[in-house]
Amino acid sequence: MADKYLYNNAGAITEKAAIQSSAGAGDAGKIPALDTNGRIDNSMMPVGIGADTASITTSEALAAGDLVNVWNSTGAKARKADASAAGKEAHGFVLAAVSSGAAATVYFEGTNNQVTGLTPGVQFLSTTPGQATATAPSGAGQVVQRVGFATAAAALNFQSQNPIVLA
Repeated sequence: MADKYLYNNAGAITEKAAIQSSAGAGDAGKIPALDTNGRIDNSMMPVGIGADTASITTSEALAAGDLVNVWNSTGAKARKADASAAGKEAHGFVLAAVSSGAAATVYFEGTNNQVTGLTPGVQFLSTTPGQATATAPSGAGQVVQRVGFATAAAALNFQSQNPIVLA
């Protein structure tokens, strides 16, 4: 719940809540409040400032923290990235669970803080769909792709690299 403030409403002192996200120009002049993480919501930031994201329809259910592959299926779609075979390299990640066919906010850089069990250090795309691992895949036809660096068990600094398909 956002803090409230008092303002002059045609001579009447009125209480009003600050907003935590913006719907656009209709919110011009309103006072912002920090979100539940103590930060300003990305919807309040100017274009070019804030997280590098896109809203993309999913072609399968995604869990919070999943690494995702963006592919073309009558338009851009997001699915779990997977090192088991070529063509499903990681392009980004999601911070919230999303059902199949729904719009997901895909992050293309930054810290994925919805992961668990990582070993600090270099991380690769896993053969377990949507996951990262400290051990690079080694089987024929599998994909080796560095996806970033774990700074803690629950923090992956996502930095997608070019994938290499193993012979």
